[in-house]
Amino acid sequence: MGRLEALDEHERAVVSTVADFVDKQVKPVVQQLEHDNVYPEALIEQMKALGVYGLAVPEEYGGVAVSMQCYVLVTEELARGWMSLAGAMGGHTVVCKLLNQFGTQEQQDTWLPRLATGEVRATMALTEPHGGSDLQALRTSAKEVDGEYRVNGAKTWISNARRAGLTALLCKTDLTAQPASKGISVLLVEPGEGMTVSRDLPKLGYKGVESCEVVFDDYRAPLSNILGGVPGLGFAQMMKGLETGRLQVAARALGVGRAAYEDALSYAQTRESFGKPIWKHQSVGNLLADMATSLEAARQLTLYAAREFDAGRRVDMEAGMAKLFASETAMKIALDAVRVHGGYGYSTEYDVERYFRDAPLMIVGEGTNEIQRNVIVGQLVSRARKG
Repeated sequence: MGRLEALDEHERAVVSTVADFVDKQVKPVVQQLEHDNVYPEALIEQMKALGVYGLAVPEEYGGVAVSMQCYVLVTEELARGWMSLAGAMGGHTVVCKLLNQFGTQEQQDTWLPRLATGEVRATMALTEPHGGSDLQALRTSAKEVDGEYRVNGAKTWISNARRAGLTALLCKTDLTAQPASKGISVLLVEPGEGMTVSRDLPKLGYKGVESCEVVFDDYRAPLSNILGGVPGLGFAQMMKGLETGRLQVAARALGVGRAAYEDALSYAQTRESFGKPIWKHQSVGNLLADMATSLEAARQLTLYAAREFDAGRRVDMEAGMAKLFASETAMKIALDAVRVHGGYGYSTEYDVERYFRDAPLMIVGEGTNEIQRNVIVGQLVSRARKG
């Protein structure tokens, strides 16, 4: 049973169904989709049908809400097939969690049923061109004018921006608040006049799913679109949401690392040199042993953070540790998989070059690993003082 032991029968079936989808529907077409850099519309429709977009939505709104442990393993399976598929539902899940935990009844009734089916897909807009991971330095503002918000500013690296029907926008509703975090809100915005997806950003990997710049020029939104109905709470709300986001990125890294390891292990058993399978050469065998060991360590760290999340505890440090370790591990495994494949590892005819291009995203995405280390040490000191 392995990874699935902690799950109930229903959740095991969910993970197994997604794994079967990856093996039968994703793997046969992923190389062509990747090289063509086209949006995987047919696969997304199948993910909708499987209920993947409703994994963070309660049953009363039409979802199939699962534990964070289950969600992590589903994400790992999707990323094992193609990391871009996990990216296509990552921000969506965070927005579902934000609405479920902080949204008003009206906001939940309006959005959750359509988010559960994937009829509406959601994303987050946090990063700004000048600020990177420093979210408190954001400049996008939502000023109250004549009973509505007027939004101005720009966001960048927004995944799924062209296809999102709902965006959780982190913005300043009080420019004078001190500290700055007290003036930040999450505004729920829909595509409309004054909101422009200006361009798709070219990327090393993470193909198929768009990452865009989004510009707001006097975009108008009703006051009721503030998440939770009360302005000034957005920074704390989004920090909670990023616990989910960072666990999702850690799980993506697990999927990429697992795919790279499995391909390397298979290749090492069929490829021969000097009269024997290359896994019998100690240099290759040692790589495989280290890949498997570090991958399992990353998975256990991620599942531990997921269990703490399910228990209702704060996990910014634990999620940061999981994201940090799993992403660095995936990068190392992807490179080692190229080594095992030798010259073929550099060829676009094999999938390992894709893993090597996809892995860096998890190192810099959802808060760089340098930011993760800051979060971790801050929590270490804070918890030590409390202890």
